[in-house]
Amino acid sequence: MDFHGYPFNLTPLSDEDGGGWLIVFPDFPGAVMSDGETPEEALANGRDALESVIAVYKEDGRELPAPSSGGVSGKFNLRAPKRLHAMLNRVARQEGVSMNTLAVALLAEGLGRREAR
Repeated sequence: MDFHGYPFNLTPLSDEDGGGWLIVFPDFPGAVMSDGETPEEALANGRDALESVIAVYKEDGRELPAPSSGGVSGKFNLRAPKRLHAMLNRVARQEGVSMNTLAVALLAEGLGRREAR
């Protein structure tokens, strides 16, 4: 998924807040945000929200805020055992998403559970 280099935060929502996942792009005034039942859905909805805001900025002739780096690039390389790679590939095809999107969603879900403890 293309987020135009903008960093985002993907966090689980409490049951009190309706459950699911929240995605926030903090580089925009007031923050661009969306949510979804699953991390994958939140990422897709977040991308749509970001695209909509970018379109409005362009229509209004406003300059987009520069993506902050937050000290990280958003990229890292990961070597996985062939069996795990094959499993991720199979699940990504079943879900209709890229392996990258699936890996991001699984990492976010795992980190969200860890933070909830």
